Amino acid sequence: MLSELASHNGDIKLLLEKGYALAVDSNYLVVRDVPYLNERGELQTGAIVTKLIFVDEVRVVQEDHQIFFAGSPPHNLDGTPILNLAGGPTQLALSNACKDVVVQRSFSNKPREAGKFENFFEKIETYVAQISGPAMQRHGATPYTFRAVEEEGEKQSTLIFKVRDTLTSRAEISDLAAKFANDDVAVIGLGGTGSYLLDLLVKTPVPRIRGFDPDLFYVHNAFRSPGAIRNEEFGTSKAEVYAGRHENFRHGLTTTRKFVDESSGDDLAGVTFAFVCVDKGFSRAGIFKLLLSMGIPFIDVGMGLSRQNGPLTGMLRATYYSRENGEGVRRMKLADEADDPDDIYRTNIQIGELNSLNACLAIIKFKQLRGFYVDAESPFHLLFDTGDLRVVGQNDAS
Repeated sequence: MLSELASHNGDIKLLLEKGYALAVDSNYLVVRDVPYLNERGELQTGAIVTKLIFVDEVRVVQEDHQIFFAGSPPHNLDGTPILNLAGGPTQLALSNACKDVVVQRSFSNKPREAGKFENFFEKIETYVAQISGPAMQRHGATPYTFRAVEEEGEKQSTLIFKVRDTLTSRAEISDLAAKFANDDVAVIGLGGTGSYLLDLLVKTPVPRIRGFDPDLFYVHNAFRSPGAIRNEEFGTSKAEVYAGRHENFRHGLTTTRKFVDESSGDDLAGVTFAFVCVDKGFSRAGIFKLLLSMGIPFIDVGMGLSRQNGPLTGMLRATYYSRENGEGVRRMKLADEADDPDDIYRTNIQIGELNSLNACLAIIKFKQLRGFYVDAESPFHLLFDTGDLRVVGQNDAS
């Protein structure tokens, strides 16, 4: 990756040619072997880390004038802290390939006249002159070690996404994104809510996603599904439609035109979590029995909208069935597992924004379970009322 960047970015190439020990990790440029003095004038070695903003797959620009630093506060020859390095203590999660680079603080030294550095070469040179100058003078130390460092930080992301995951590094949440590294997630039902769930999951660093739906894609589906439509999609399977829409974004996605029931155990072998997005009680009953028998935790979603006199009203639901207490939640009968004989006369109202919101409730709960979001109340059952726009959670599943 580093050599590819250097071939397309002259400032990175200049840093390499001057001898800096560069590496690329989690969309950060890492500069190792940066000498500096501690308060006792002793020689220390730190590292500079700065964010790479990718214009495309090979061209990078700076986000701002700040850097991260792995090391203690650098000092002058007289033992005083080096001034003009504003910032403060901070942490930054890099990959295991950079476990030797433990970021402890950030520095902010904005160029007075220009207000920004021209490029990465000017930025690194300026900070190194400030940080390493005293160590170079006293100990003859040099940051120009020409050391090559093996790069591994991009491997997991590259295996999943076909485009570079700059969102994770830009938000500085690489450690949180890693919490999905062992997941294999199934989405059973690719209708309104299921299609939005799949769309959100595709952009989550889950290594493998499996989608299942037996139905065809019709015009009404286009009004409650994400993404642009193509006329040739109509009349083809939903599984084929959504595979095509996401094919250029990531690896590890399979979609199958299939009705999942109690006999579908082989299709779900190895799944670590599932989302159930079906609107028939009979279908739900068979899927529940299969998932609970296989010990697969899952979230079931549901929507009930009606119109009696005037505007629509209704509820959205997301219910979590854990591996440990899924049967207990099932006995609470929070989701229909049977169909009303008069169901053929029912108007199945579904609206895109509510399908999307239902999917959001479900995936936020999933990410809470993985430790990506704070889970302060740990509700297993979520209800959203379209009338007052409130989400109510139920916590005790016993």
